[in-house]
Amino acid sequence: MAEDRFDGLDIESLRRRKSEKWSSYPPEILPAWVAEMDFPVAEPIRLALQESLDTSDMGYPIAPGRTGIREAFAERMESRYGWRVDPHQVEVLSEVVQGLYLALSSFAGPGEGVVVQTPIYPPFLGGVEETARRLVEKPLTLGTEGWEIDFDDLAQNLDRETRIFLLCNPHNPSGRVFGRGELERIAELALEHDWVVVADEIHADLVFDERVHVPFASLAPEIEARTLTLNSASKSFNIPGLRCAVAHFGSPDLRKRLDAAYPRHIRGGLGLSGLYATIAAWRECDAWLDALRNHLEANRNYLMDELASRFPGIRCEAPQGTYLAWLDCSGLGWKESPYARFLERGQVALSDGARFGPGFEAFVRLNFATSREILEQILARMESAIQAAD
Repeated sequence: MAEDRFDGLDIESLRRRKSEKWSSYPPEILPAWVAEMDFPVAEPIRLALQESLDTSDMGYPIAPGRTGIREAFAERMESRYGWRVDPHQVEVLSEVVQGLYLALSSFAGPGEGVVVQTPIYPPFLGGVEETARRLVEKPLTLGTEGWEIDFDDLAQNLDRETRIFLLCNPHNPSGRVFGRGELERIAELALEHDWVVVADEIHADLVFDERVHVPFASLAPEIEARTLTLNSASKSFNIPGLRCAVAHFGSPDLRKRLDAAYPRHIRGGLGLSGLYATIAAWRECDAWLDALRNHLEANRNYLMDELASRFPGIRCEAPQGTYLAWLDCSGLGWKESPYARFLERGQVALSDGARFGPGFEAFVRLNFATSREILEQILARMESAIQAAD
């Protein structure tokens, strides 16, 4: 697929989509919020889905062990990250968020602690609250590398009833890609405090500046044994609506604990389309992914330059991965929510920072996985909202 198919998107065609991003707001609102890309899917994925339509292949999916997903995931982890995965320790789920909720309910009891690093993808906070687990909030701090882990704070005020560490790497919403040294320090604490680590690595393929993602479970066998890794092709290949993800259990014990709490049929079924698309993505779409990453990195660079030159009241640390920018709008001096002001006065929908944890009400998250032309429109609308008289 040529890179130029990432630009020149027809906004009227996008508005005809029924997905969450393009149907949640009136047509006059330009959406730049939920983590969904605007691009056409890669050709191998389209062909796989077209084949299933041409043959009316809409029957019951085959058993997860025969889908080929487990093997495709194992192959990908070894070839891209040097992490050797046992396919038999991989389970197929409908989505990463499902895996997150299952893990919270299986590896911690009601009232037991779960470490979460805010700002954070809202289902992390919602999952802890809705499963009646206890939030142990450990906010990231701004440092020389952008958003960083405060290890002094992370090691403080922990009790024996804290059971789980939720890791999001690459991090949503900040875009930080944690390095091996940082992950090793988390691993030391996990061993010391006997945590199960639930690692959301759904953005692993989307890292910039020649960085390399390090799977947390790949650090050491004793770390893998206490890690549940969640991943999916949905973010990197823009197929979240097809509902397919994987969970890798670092030990048979973790799998037994989850299966005992939630047998497979309680988790809901899978769809053939998601299975076909995921296998095509992981085995046939790396050239498309390379072109996508180049486009996203160029959009990231353009966005950072425009913020520096046109938006002095907004601070943003350049995301090292993902296609999400975490904008600190406190310098604008607004009393109202920046999310609300950009929506009402700029007619652009961003993600409200208040949903990512307490203390982030002055932030918004911007999705730059679109064409350069649409990104330019997003920034123009934000600028008009800033210039609008009170």
